[in-house]
Amino acid sequence: MTRDEAMARLQTLGGEKVRTLAIRAGAGDNQFGVKLGDIRKLADEIKADHALALELWATGNLDARLLAVLVMKPRALSAEELDGMIRENRVMQLSDWLGSYVVKAHPQKEELRRRWMEDGDPMAARAGWNLTAERVAKKPDGLDLETLLDRIEAELASAAPEPQWTMNMALAMIGIHHPQHRTRALAIGEALGVYRDYPTSPGCTSPFAPEWIGEMARRREAAAGPA
Repeated sequence: MTRDEAMARLQTLGGEKVRTLAIRAGAGDNQFGVKLGDIRKLADEIKADHALALELWATGNLDARLLAVLVMKPRALSAEELDGMIRENRVMQLSDWLGSYVVKAHPQKEELRRRWMEDGDPMAARAGWNLTAERVAKKPDGLDLETLLDRIEAELASAAPEPQWTMNMALAMIGIHHPQHRTRALAIGEALGVYRDYPTSPGCTSPFAPEWIGEMARRREAAAGPA
C-alpha cells in the first residue's frame, strides 16, 4: 500500500464525531477522526512496512501517525530518530502507542530511558518515566527504588501533566511489585493526593496510587493463594 492509498483509506474511515471529541481532548485538527479499532484493522491489513510508516509519520496527520506506529519496525529506527518522534509529538494517545509498540521494543531503550529521565521536555520525560515504570515491574535489578521514591515524592505533585501520569505509574509499580517499599509508596500517594478525585468508570481501577496499589496487591495475593 502506498502512502496516498493509506491516507485515502484513513480519510474514508474518518468521522466527524470522533474528530470533534479528539480535538476537544487536545489532539489538534490535523486528523480524520478514525476510530482506534479501525486503525488497528488497517494496520493488520498492511502488516509491517517501515518505509510506509516513515512516510505516514511525516504527514503530521494524527490518524496516519497512529497507523505508522503499528506498521513500523522499532529496530529499524535509530535512537536519534525515535527521540525526535517522542519530542515532536504532543498527543497523549499517540505517546502511549509509541511507548507501547515502539519504544519498549527498541534495542536502545535503556539508554533512552536514562536520557529522558533527566530531560526537561515533557514528552521525553513522560517516555522516560514510562520505561522506568516498566523496569520497576519487570526488571528492577540495578534500580535504586528508594532514590526513585525520593524523586517522586519531591516532583510528582508539581510535575507537568505529561510526565505526571507516568511518574505516578512508577510510584504504583513500586508499591505493587515491591512489598518492602509498599508502606512508603502508599504514604507518598496519600500525602500528595495526585489523581485522588480522578473520574473512574465502574469496574476500573483508579489511578490514585493508594487505591491502585491496594487493589493490585490484593489481586496478586489472591492469585498466589494461601502461604
